[in-house]
Amino acid sequence: MQTDSRIVVRPARLADGRELIYFDDADTTLPPERAVDERELDPRPVTAQMRQDALTGEWISIAAARQNRVFLPPADLDPLAPQRPGNPSEIPSVYDVAVFENRSPSFGPQSATDAPSADALASLRRIGLERTLPSVGRCEVVCFSPEHEGSFGTLSRSRARTVIEAWAQRTAALSALPGVEEVFPFENRGREIGVTLPHPHGQIYAYPYVTPRTERLLAAIDAYGPTLMADLLGHERRGPRVLLAGEHWTAFVPFAARWPIEVHLLPDRHVPDFAETTLAERDELATLYLRLLRGIDRLYDTPTPYIAAWHQAPVHERRDDVRLMLQLTSPRRAADKLKYLAGSEAAMGAWIGDVTPESQAEALRAAIEGVEA
Repeated sequence: MQTDSRIVVRPARLADGRELIYFDDADTTLPPERAVDERELDPRPVTAQMRQDALTGEWISIAAARQNRVFLPPADLDPLAPQRPGNPSEIPSVYDVAVFENRSPSFGPQSATDAPSADALASLRRIGLERTLPSVGRCEVVCFSPEHEGSFGTLSRSRARTVIEAWAQRTAALSALPGVEEVFPFENRGREIGVTLPHPHGQIYAYPYVTPRTERLLAAIDAYGPTLMADLLGHERRGPRVLLAGEHWTAFVPFAARWPIEVHLLPDRHVPDFAETTLAERDELATLYLRLLRGIDRLYDTPTPYIAAWHQAPVHERRDDVRLMLQLTSPRRAADKLKYLAGSEAAMGAWIGDVTPESQAEALRAAIEGVEA
């Protein structure tokens, strides 16, 4: 993959052996030295267990250690802030962007012992009763800023570019781990989504299987043909729901949006994941993505909760068919109303939209107009 030499990467380790990587902005003011993590930490939890749902074939990770994670701490006990007296947080030094292994992961810390193979993928898809496997893989936290509050949309353009570089480099690194089948960068924003830390951050999951949502996409590609994603993007670019179009990326409200606010953002050429984007594509994305997020926040007087999900191609299959895609969704259907998943959506997966995608696209375009990154 291409790496941006302007953004310096500084690897380190936490006191319990977890990996910590600092990504310094191109225009950083930080010195190169980083403090050592001198905490005394308990041993890491054992790797969780996956159980297969025989009715769907889906794998469920039972990660009981996550019950003890921090919940809405005060600013002086922020676990993602730089360490200082009275706050023995996860990051020893002041930073621009920091990535580290989650202390209470859903997948890992154990890695697979065997190299991936077609037989391994076929075995994961086989259905049986009371099938279990270790939840191998990796869960990483991506801290966007040392500030206590904020989100990706509140970052400077330089900092946004650093986060995107971290996504690209960590996608490449995690894809190379034994047993990893899919890599998923994402950001949860807002208490309404269930966020337990207001600190501006996202996460990256490295799954030991191809996720159910991607399996559904692969089935759709099989039914339509390998040009599905290219054809869909070309159709949307000519339609009424486009929000932003740059030299390399296009954002639009999808034709069959499920959520009151739903936006998809794709590269204009086929790119399977962040690791295979060019530096020019990452540069433009830093600007367009900030404009998009800030526009969404202009819809109402208060910040809008969302899940920003970066879907990437599976690591070992169908990389010529599946294109990198952001799917940003929000349950906010009015200034003081949320969409809750009730019987039809939650139980049956049969969605009912609250607003037309065309009217929401018009409102989003008006909100984005005039926003600068």
